[in-house]
Amino acid sequence: MTSTLESRQTPRGPEDKGPKPMIDGRRGHVEQLGVYVFVVVPFLALIAAVPFAWGWGLGWLDVALFVAFYYLSGLGVTIGYHRYFTHGSFKANRALKIGLAIAGSMALQGPVIVWVADHRRHHAFSDREGDPHSPWLFGSGPVALAKGFWHAHMGWLFERDKTNAQRFAPDLLADDDLVKVDKLFWLWTTISLLAPGVLGGLITMSWAGALSAFFWAGLVRVAFLHHVTWSVNSICHMVGDRPFAARDRSANVWALAILSFGESWHNLHHADPTCARHGVKRGQIDTSARLIWLFEKFGWARDVRWPTEQRLARISVKK
Repeated sequence: MTSTLESRQTPRGPEDKGPKPMIDGRRGHVEQLGVYVFVVVPFLALIAAVPFAWGWGLGWLDVALFVAFYYLSGLGVTIGYHRYFTHGSFKANRALKIGLAIAGSMALQGPVIVWVADHRRHHAFSDREGDPHSPWLFGSGPVALAKGFWHAHMGWLFERDKTNAQRFAPDLLADDDLVKVDKLFWLWTTISLLAPGVLGGLITMSWAGALSAFFWAGLVRVAFLHHVTWSVNSICHMVGDRPFAARDRSANVWALAILSFGESWHNLHHADPTCARHGVKRGQIDTSARLIWLFEKFGWARDVRWPTEQRLARISVKK
């Protein structure tokens, strides 16, 4: 039977051991190679983008396609993978649920069930042993923090241990729609990378336009979004403001707010994980929350967990 995701709860914390182990085996050689390809190839394209942008190849069509696919895949992660599937910040109809799962898959950050299991594990053990990507696991000295930053930002991706989805995402495993989307991750990856090139080629009617769009709106866009997302894991657990009481070192970093669609208001998120809005203070831009608001107005989303003054007062740091 297909789950509606309506009874999902975020794991309570380190004390919530449960009957199942935290790790479920290790990645095989092919799966591990795939991780390296998805991380390294777009990153090399991002490095190559600097000289290319300086002297050749970046046109307005490339910029437009970059922005369009950046928003589609990025909001698929922030609204779909994160606020909906991981934390249950709202309930969605079936079409929106499937659409968000596909859009998030197009960010090339892993299949939806894998991503959610890792992130729920992160919240259950945030900034302590068991957290898959805390920057504080090696100590607080300069060398330890440099090592911790690398680990939190992208080093953890290369570790072969797999988070046990049976423990951290049983609701998603019970949802037939999400299992199908998860298994078709290869297809969403292919579409995400090739669709910009196809559009660029058709619009310009040239192979040069296709190649340029593939490079900028495909590879470079994926790498740029990767590092914005990973910066929330690393930077937003190292520096920034902490106006709310959380059990960890999560912090707000305003400079990342627009690029991360509001995810960098990270301190509020860890203080109140199921809240649909992360930027709750005046002037804190949260694009993801605004789109959830639109989904609610259209009737596609319901039971949205918006912040309340009473709740914010309870979790605010007392001065």
